[in-house]
Amino acid sequence: METLKFKTNIKCGGCIATVTPHLDGLAEVFKWEVNTDTPDKILTVETASAADAELIQETVKKAGFQVEKV
Repeated sequence: METLKFKTNIKCGGCIATVTPHLDGLAEVFKWEVNTDTPDKILTVETASAADAELIQETVKKAGFQVEKV
């Protein structure tokens, strides 16, 4: 299992509600959360492989948010 971190512009509960069905729909993602209390709005994702990073980035972008691996 890999833990990946991404800087995002997901900033509130409404944003989290928007991205939830997109990330929950990925079989490769076991668990995810966004720390909206930090300036970088870090998305932490537990996934099967670090190779899933690109898929996660594409999925978050499709949901309408910016995302950058850190």
